[in-house]
Amino acid sequence: MRAIELQSFSVDSLRMTERPDPTPKPGAVLVRVKACSLNFRDWLMALGQYNPKQKLPLIPVSDGAGEVISAGDGVRDFKAGDRVLGHFFPAWESGEPSVEKFSVSMGGPFDGWLCEQRTFPASALAHIPAHLSYEEAAALPCAALTAWSAIVTLGKVQPGERVLIQGTGGVALFALQFAKLAGAEVIMTSSSDEKLARVKAMGADHLINYKTDTSWGHTARALTGGAGLDHIVELGGAGTLMQSIRAIRPGGTISMIGVLSGPGHDLKIPLVVMQQIRLQGVTVGAKDGFDAMLRAISLSELKPVLDERFDFSETGVRAAYSHMGGGSHFGKIVLTFD
Repeated sequence: MRAIELQSFSVDSLRMTERPDPTPKPGAVLVRVKACSLNFRDWLMALGQYNPKQKLPLIPVSDGAGEVISAGDGVRDFKAGDRVLGHFFPAWESGEPSVEKFSVSMGGPFDGWLCEQRTFPASALAHIPAHLSYEEAAALPCAALTAWSAIVTLGKVQPGERVLIQGTGGVALFALQFAKLAGAEVIMTSSSDEKLARVKAMGADHLINYKTDTSWGHTARALTGGAGLDHIVELGGAGTLMQSIRAIRPGGTISMIGVLSGPGHDLKIPLVVMQQIRLQGVTVGAKDGFDAMLRAISLSELKPVLDERFDFSETGVRAAYSHMGGGSHFGKIVLTFD
């Protein structure tokens, strides 16, 4: 089978190679890959910035979907022809995270989806909702579950609550969709008026351009009548956290997900303590949360927002990564195998 390998830390080192066709062991499922989607994590992995100690070569990309070719002995939930997608943390089925549950993840440290065929533990797969294409399903595993965990599993956002979501990347757009499903009032921030207009069409209630409004935390708080936000999906990191702290209400939750503006921060701890703010780290989620999210997506017939599509080739894969690195995308970047 053909596979794309990351052979050294550079987008130019993403190369097409040949690997032996895999066969499913007992309890495993062999999948013909139909589509993959990129996350910012994949871009950082290719540059060596996500895990400089990652062993290479690596088949990258954590998110994908495909068709079952065959199932190993003991597999009951999947058969040839089923449409499936994969869970990001195959060892995290339920409960609290742990070192062991975090140790197995797709697209680093273990080989990911950017190949024509791959075997997976049956417990790490799920059926694709009937209304979604392979490309749409491939957009879900990492970004959608991260947003679901922030809004639903950990955030427990309730109808009528006020939620601020930073940016218009994959996690942000899913967070908007899930927050609206939960009945929340949503404020979206972006540096692009064009992208803000697009999230307005998706249901965002209030818009803030953080490039032209550098004190957007105060602006967001003013939109609540001074009460403050119930929940903030924090995707910026060091450069945005203090604005989030200014915008959140006493007792509110800031879901820490991204570090787009840098990993370090001079945190003013008294503001966190005196307002009893909850800073909640979010790293994707467990398989039972993944399954719950897919049920909600099926019932609501929610569809992910897709950006550009690229083909499964050296040229196509490198172009997709470069597009991710450029930051102009709106929605998920997809690689197709047909």
